[in-house]
Amino acid sequence: MPDARDLDVLRELATRAAGIAALPVQEEKRRLWRALNRLEPVRPMVMIDQVCWNEMDVNGELALRCEDPECRGYETVLRRMLYQWDHFPVDMVVEPFLRVPMAIRNTGFGVTCREEVAITDPTNLVVGHHYINQFQTEADLEKIQIPRISHDEAETERRLAFAHEVFDGIIEVRAWGLSPAMSMWDPISTWMGVEGVLWALADRPEYMHRLIGRMAEGYHRMLDQLEEQGLLCGPQSVIHCTGAWVDELPAPGYDPQRPRCRDIWTMGLAQMFSTVSPRMFREFEVDYLAPLCERFGLVYYGCCDPLDRKMDEVRMIPNVRKVSMSAWTDQELGASEIGGDFVFSRKPNPASLVTDVFHAEAVREDLQTTREICARHGCPLELILKDISTVRYEPERLTRWGEVAMEVAAG
Repeated sequence: MPDARDLDVLRELATRAAGIAALPVQEEKRRLWRALNRLEPVRPMVMIDQVCWNEMDVNGELALRCEDPECRGYETVLRRMLYQWDHFPVDMVVEPFLRVPMAIRNTGFGVTCREEVAITDPTNLVVGHHYINQFQTEADLEKIQIPRISHDEAETERRLAFAHEVFDGIIEVRAWGLSPAMSMWDPISTWMGVEGVLWALADRPEYMHRLIGRMAEGYHRMLDQLEEQGLLCGPQSVIHCTGAWVDELPAPGYDPQRPRCRDIWTMGLAQMFSTVSPRMFREFEVDYLAPLCERFGLVYYGCCDPLDRKMDEVRMIPNVRKVSMSAWTDQELGASEIGGDFVFSRKPNPASLVTDVFHAEAVREDLQTTREICARHGCPLELILKDISTVRYEPERLTRWGEVAMEVAAG
């Protein structure tokens, strides 16, 4: 049980969060997300995520007051949620519950990255990486192990008891399992470096097939264990920074005590494949990813990787519902390829937030261009501002970006 001062802080924040969660606008936003996600949008939807929180606290709203580390974890979640609601809510939804992470242990693939790091702002978690290639020989492939999943039930019960003690009578708490992402090449790039991977794809393709084959097998075995032990999360509110509310999930036969992959979304991406050919993208990503995605209810595909010229291959991935259209895509081409078959998940360039002077009208013009392109091609559209490394310590830039985006979305 936390001390009285920590308890007062958390209960005050939770009371405000619960009040906001009860507002009718929350269900209205869920309704709009469901419409978008069934490809029948009422209007474009807008989200802001992956915020540079180290630059946001200019007036003390985010300053932590709890002493206990567990309390500070909940305090951080609540303060950031309330801050975003107050300053740049756009189409976020405040849910009437708090998630309590289950005590799930994952041994991973047995490989840790070896790297050199470059830091420009010591308060910012965004740093530069130079990865050391650890996969040179056939023997190195043996480093990749099958992940082993286990659950510390006693610790999960302790966490839940703690959360109930703090929040009961104010806001619901829910035990929350894992929401797996099917990202194979991002981890591999940290074990070999992007340049090392690209050279190996060209010079040693059979070696790379064996490597990615071991990764895919590891993911299948991991999912088997999560399903068998009932350690997957419930239907998500967010998938990769976008609204995940949908009519189709969970699937028929859903058991909240034992969620299955087909009850939830997953995401997939191969960002370092931005410069490879569509043929190589299919050979080394799609052919291995597709059986994994087939297990899930719905799939969000892509991130920063430009997919405008790879949509034939993306269509081979089962259950895709949203496709990322990053700042490096040809939007006209991407929209013509997507049509009404998927959500056009536009990622506007966050560089608009770092210019010497923030130009709101340039943001408006950029977002309006996207909206007009998607209208021409019948694309369901969402505008997702993410990967925000800096706003030059001027958080009001995010507020203004959100206001402009919502004006564009409203038409």
